[in-house]
Amino acid sequence: MIAELQCVVLDCPDPAELARFYAAVLGGEADRPDGRWALGDDWATVHSPAGLVLCFQRVEPYSPPRWPDPDRPQQFHLDFGVPELEHAHEQVLALGATVLDRGPDARGWRVYADPAGHPFCLVRH
Repeated sequence: MIAELQCVVLDCPDPAELARFYAAVLGGEADRPDGRWALGDDWATVHSPAGLVLCFQRVEPYSPPRWPDPDRPQQFHLDFGVPELEHAHEQVLALGATVLDRGPDARGWRVYADPAGHPFCLVRH
C-alpha cells in the first residue's frame, strides 16, 4: 500500500453552501475541526457518520458538469494521505502518474494526474 484515501474533493463556487447540503444529506458534520485541513472561505468539509470525508474547494469561474456531456464531465479529485511525500512521489510516478504541480515541499502536498489524466493529490499526514 502506498497511500490511504483521506477525502474526496469537489470543486464548487461556494464551499460552505455545498458542505451544508451534503451534511444534511449524509447526516454529517460540516466543518468539524480536523488537523488535516485548514477551513476557510475557499475550503469546507463534511465528516459523515460512516467515516467518509467530503471536501469542497472554491473554483472561480466554476463551470458545473453537464450530464452526460463529455465536454463538461464530472469534476472531483482524490486526496491520498502519505507518511513520506518524496517516497510516495517516486512510487506513483513509477505506476504511471505525471506531476501537475509539485509546488514547494513546505506546502505538504503535490498534484498529479493518473494515467487517464484525472487529478489527485498526495498529502503528507
